[in-house]
Amino acid sequence: MGGLSDEEFQHGHGVLSTDAPYQLSYDQEFDDDGKPKRTGTMWTASAHIITAVIGSGVLSLAWATAQLGWLGGVTTLLIFSGIMLYTSNLLADCYRSPDPITGKRNYSYMDVVQANLGRLSCITCGVIQYANLSGFVVGYTITAPISMVAIHKSNCFHQKGHSLACKFDTYPYIIGYGICEIFLSQIPKFHQLTCLSTIAAIMSFAYASIGIGLAIARIVSGNGGRTTLTGVEIGIGVTTAQKTWKMLTALGDIAFAYGFTQVLVDIQDTLKSSPSENKVMKKANAISMLTTTVFYMLCGCVGYAAFGNDAPGNMLTGFGFYEPFWLIDLANIFIIIHLVGAYQVLAQPIFKKIESLAIERWPNSSFVKAEYPIRIGSKTVLCLNSLRLVGRTTFVMIITLIAMAMPFFNDIIALLGALGFWPLSVYFPIQMHINQHKIKRRSFKWFMLQLLNLSCLLVSLAAAVAAVQGISEALRTSKLFQFKV
Repeated sequence: MGGLSDEEFQHGHGVLSTDAPYQLSYDQEFDDDGKPKRTGTMWTASAHIITAVIGSGVLSLAWATAQLGWLGGVTTLLIFSGIMLYTSNLLADCYRSPDPITGKRNYSYMDVVQANLGRLSCITCGVIQYANLSGFVVGYTITAPISMVAIHKSNCFHQKGHSLACKFDTYPYIIGYGICEIFLSQIPKFHQLTCLSTIAAIMSFAYASIGIGLAIARIVSGNGGRTTLTGVEIGIGVTTAQKTWKMLTALGDIAFAYGFTQVLVDIQDTLKSSPSENKVMKKANAISMLTTTVFYMLCGCVGYAAFGNDAPGNMLTGFGFYEPFWLIDLANIFIIIHLVGAYQVLAQPIFKKIESLAIERWPNSSFVKAEYPIRIGSKTVLCLNSLRLVGRTTFVMIITLIAMAMPFFNDIIALLGALGFWPLSVYFPIQMHINQHKIKRRSFKWFMLQLLNLSCLLVSLAAAVAAVQGISEALRTSKLFQFKV
């Protein structure tokens, strides 16, 4: 099986052929930028968004609602949903520039920022975006193995009784998860993740529904917890400082649960060019945010009603919720499948950036550009590339090693949410909207946008400080590379 250069591979598939009988129609086979025709729709974009949004963060919403109470919890969920829908629509208009319908395409978030705000903002965006995406996949590499262990643990309790201390090492599961992601990371491009993303989205609905169902069953049985308008009460075992820290951490958890703008441009780049991408993306944003908000409200509110102010940090794996054990096992299997797909959705922009930089630096290298098609019969099922194989495998191995070293669930997702929410979800979309529409300084709209900007910045800073405090507390009681659940 010999290696093919990029040009040879394309020629062999008819892309560069000029023979009259085999002449391909430019309009039928290629988009306006000369790339193969994009085939994404509103529904595939919605699936990608739901896969990116409804993740492990949904399991902490009952805990977050408990810290904020009925008033603060419900209000915060609705506010974050509205903010994310508004700013993601602003970002959708920036995919093409200067005109959102007929302008030049921008293929990544960094490209969008550079086209609208300049090189310095582009570099800043890139550092934040790719660090944040890497942090998310670290979080998923921690969370999926916890669900694997939870299956083992629930079976242990079922067979031997709840009186036993069923503790299991997570590291074999983390390594196994990493190996799985190494294989899946060889899927070349984002638009080829549609099937995996759809399955992952279905899984997210499935395990969230199981969690909601179990919580409702707990309420109906009369075992619901004590809830209050303001959440966890200051008193025995809870100081004013602890209450404050936990409320701020809860804000970070909710921010994490709504984060998806890091991959929005990559998702938009999979859409057909007609109707215009920004209009289709706005519809996908609306569908996804409505669906997500309904599920988040159910998980947060029903979970809080079921567990009260003692709601666990992870509704399915952190509370000894092991009966009916088969249903808990099924929910955790769904979580694992979802996080396997979500990992790839969030990692693809990182892979794409690294590989595009390598192609620019070494355009004639066979290591970088040569494709090795794997065929079943006459059909090519996958093309391997040396750069993809080495680079992506190395990335997954590094992420896996980091996950083994720092297994702190709630505080880590709070920090990720805090660090990524304001700059990527609020600041850059707003600044690009101001630049794109030439909104005058000190106008009413400008003041309203800057007020939203400042408010979200303060929330992010407070949540980040609380998360760092939580991680420092966890480090006092836990040791690196020593984690059992």
